[in-house]
Amino acid sequence: MTTETVVATEVKAWDWGFEPFAASVLKMIGFEPTGEAQARILRCRKRFKQIVGGERAGKSQEASADFIIHLFEDMVRFKDEPLLYWLVAADYERTRAEFNYVVEFLGKLGLPVSASKRVDPGLIEVQYPEEPKPRLRIETKSGKDPRTLAMFAPHGIIGCEASQLDLETYFKCMARLAEKRGWFHLSGTYEGSLGWWPGLAAAWRHGSTDEKSFILPTPSNRVLYPLGEKDPEIERLKRNSSDAFYMERIMGVAAPPKGMVFSEFRPDIHIREVEYDPLLPVYIWEDPGYGHAHAIEVAQIAQGGQIRVFDELYEQGIITEDLIQACLMRPWWKNGNKTLVIDPNYAMQHHGTHSIAEIWRAAPAQLTAMGTRVKISEGTERMRSFLKVNPLTGEPGIVFSPKCKGVLSEVGAYPNPFDGQTKVYSWKMDREGNVVGDEPDDRWNDGLKACIYGIVERFGLSSGGESQFFTVTRYGRAEKKGHLKHRRLAGARS
Repeated sequence: MTTETVVATEVKAWDWGFEPFAASVLKMIGFEPTGEAQARILRCRKRFKQIVGGERAGKSQEASADFIIHLFEDMVRFKDEPLLYWLVAADYERTRAEFNYVVEFLGKLGLPVSASKRVDPGLIEVQYPEEPKPRLRIETKSGKDPRTLAMFAPHGIIGCEASQLDLETYFKCMARLAEKRGWFHLSGTYEGSLGWWPGLAAAWRHGSTDEKSFILPTPSNRVLYPLGEKDPEIERLKRNSSDAFYMERIMGVAAPPKGMVFSEFRPDIHIREVEYDPLLPVYIWEDPGYGHAHAIEVAQIAQGGQIRVFDELYEQGIITEDLIQACLMRPWWKNGNKTLVIDPNYAMQHHGTHSIAEIWRAAPAQLTAMGTRVKISEGTERMRSFLKVNPLTGEPGIVFSPKCKGVLSEVGAYPNPFDGQTKVYSWKMDREGNVVGDEPDDRWNDGLKACIYGIVERFGLSSGGESQFFTVTRYGRAEKKGHLKHRRLAGARS
């Protein structure tokens, strides 16, 4: 079927405001939007679209209809090139709805379509008898198996129940689309107000050249709920649900996170694919722990001063000697310019007969540890100064690799790596959800504390231009005689 055939198809006047081409495609597959909210999404032809939908809002059917429009657009862009698409979900089963709709819509177009009976993995092909290779190939992919996201570059991807994908899978999909300048349609329901999914919705809300996020509330599906929010079933759900559940799972609006210490953190801004640069110094920041997380965050400072946390060791019940052995195996350990900062509250803690600082100083590490005592309020404010986005450059002062899942779990971007639960560094709160006191709860902050001590040691406490002195302690040979204290200007290096 050619695009000329589509344009020539008789289209009756609709009230949805579609361009003639898109209207023709939708009429051919017998699709009509369930309401204006769904039509608005289909009218948008940006490369990257995120749909935050309520339950039973028609997300899967809309995504499949959007795929058909993209298909004909890609036939024009790529002419006779075979087209490849992916249906990606946290597991294969979550691709089933879109898989079935796509098969149905391709059949309505009269195309020679064949489809596997299974979706784990699943395959849809369009192949004409006279042609040696399929004209169109659609594959299901599982986020649980990263190997399925390798090899060939697709022309487009549908993220099915995409809110349940992890951030690493999202980044891999975006990377695979780069070669073909492909499109990405993500749809899903809020699973809470934390994580990368709500952050992406906020970032794309107002749109840009390539990106736009949409809300598709459950009541917008006028096929199932003819009276919208006044529909008796919707009113029943509202009466019998908590406000947070109703807003997130029905209306597609994230409940604001309560009590987060670093509410400024945005996954779409502060998480980047950063890599180790052998030409730059390495900063090793440690917050020791045994019953809780033992965090080692590894960073570099790029030209312009941006901190890039590119690696971490985040373990529980692992002693310092074993973590040092793991560090020795990392490529960045060969860098001759390394600085070690340990939380000074734990640097003199003993493992066996030696303190943590002594263990680092001995072979094979042979690094002298430094540390700066910082008040909690001072440390959190210093971190906030780096989370800010520079209005001139558009860049934040600190970014994290998605590999650093431990520290990122502490700001809500990932579940806790030890038990899969959401455990975020938060303020102390009472039973009604009100903040109590002026100090955060000293839990789930090990990676963040490592970063804070490292930042203060390197840049000082001052976020302004004034000079400010503070004390740095080096834990070396002079430990038994008293700590060596150095006066250092904020931000200066010795």
